[in-house]
Amino acid sequence: MLGKYLGITSALLVGSVVGIDLQINEESLKDAAATAAFNTMLNYTSNTTGHIPGYISEKWWEGGALFQTMIEYWYVTGDTSNNPAVSQGMYWQRGDNNYFPANFSAYLGNDDQMAWGLAAMTAAELGYPQETSMPSWLTLAEGVFQAQVRRWDSQSCGGGLHWQIFPYQVGYNIKNAISNGGLFQLSARLARYTQNQTYSDWAEKIWDWSVRVPILDTHRWTIADSIGINDQCAPTSKIQWTSNYGPYLSGAAYMYNVTQGTTSKWKSGLDGLLNTTLNIFFPEQYGGNIMVEIACEPRDVCDTNQEDFKGLLASDLASVTILAPYTAPQIRPKLQGSAVGAAKQCIGGADQTLCGQRWYPSPWESADLETQLSATSLFTSNLVAFADVQLATQATSSQNGSSAESQAGTTSNTMSSTSSTASTTSTDRPNGAAVIPRSLWVVNVLILGQLGL
Repeated sequence: MLGKYLGITSALLVGSVVGIDLQINEESLKDAAATAAFNTMLNYTSNTTGHIPGYISEKWWEGGALFQTMIEYWYVTGDTSNNPAVSQGMYWQRGDNNYFPANFSAYLGNDDQMAWGLAAMTAAELGYPQETSMPSWLTLAEGVFQAQVRRWDSQSCGGGLHWQIFPYQVGYNIKNAISNGGLFQLSARLARYTQNQTYSDWAEKIWDWSVRVPILDTHRWTIADSIGINDQCAPTSKIQWTSNYGPYLSGAAYMYNVTQGTTSKWKSGLDGLLNTTLNIFFPEQYGGNIMVEIACEPRDVCDTNQEDFKGLLASDLASVTILAPYTAPQIRPKLQGSAVGAAKQCIGGADQTLCGQRWYPSPWESADLETQLSATSLFTSNLVAFADVQLATQATSSQNGSSAESQAGTTSNTMSSTSSTASTTSTDRPNGAAVIPRSLWVVNVLILGQLGL
């Protein structure tokens, strides 16, 4: 579908240009981001007749990632052309104001719901336009927070969120990094936005639990993918994914900012995770300044969920440079090198602007919505260095205001009942894969060995 339409329509947009000729300056980055965003949204058909707004077939969570990226793109470029589709999807999928819509709730994971919660939080922080008849973006982000902290399960592994929510789901007996890291990041962002101590307390609680388990190894500053409830809460997978590092890294940066750099926990966490992130995902064998999804890219085994991950890490890294400016000299060369590399790989389709999965020099393989989305996020993240990006707090944002529904100060720490007899027939997969190919284990054994693990 993508190649069929992009070859015709995007040629009208870019004329005879071959590939994306990128220079590290604001105008060139905006052009690259516009091309990638156009190609991304051309394959988004959920806002057309007969489709469900915001729902990307078989991957409900991806709508949240898509809209977060497009909100960030709008903010740094001023391009409002995608806003109607973004707003429609964000409101349509809100469910009971917590992004847990009944049509999909039987098989969703905590990580799926969180993708939308983080998109709403981004909308609040960046002052994305909202409809007066709808709940505020803050209300929606808080709704996700409230839903998830009620699922915090202290009866197994001393706390933490299950990957999936209901006992009949295959991921229920797993507590994974992306679910708990996502809640950590949202808590930290809400703490900064609202100045509500309860959110700070939850951020610290999730971080401390992650260290105890350990999902988060503070000696080597590595993150295990998951732990197993039936495996005495020991790590069941140490595969290294960009999607796990981004939430913990940016969450630590938010808490560093909240505490004004006075708390050693957040400074050491930020520095440790940043160093490991740059070491693992920007390997010297590919030049040292180009991001690689090291668990799957070199062996060409990434699925379409995993194609999204690098773009999300790029966004998180960009936010770190805002929250902790001293990190910018480390981060910006990596983002810029990745952008230049990615642009050289945007050579697919009839007009030769479709971006491939790999950003390092390699034969162009294929393109889909996910590879275009990841490139859009990368180019957009690089614009942070040129734009006057201000992550608003509730005190500085007159547009999004406060949430009248917020009960953050009285949140119960107990887990809500999740009994259900529903069965799932959907093929949707949450963003963490339950079945891990053997080839990924081989690659990650090599990585962890290099790190001394």
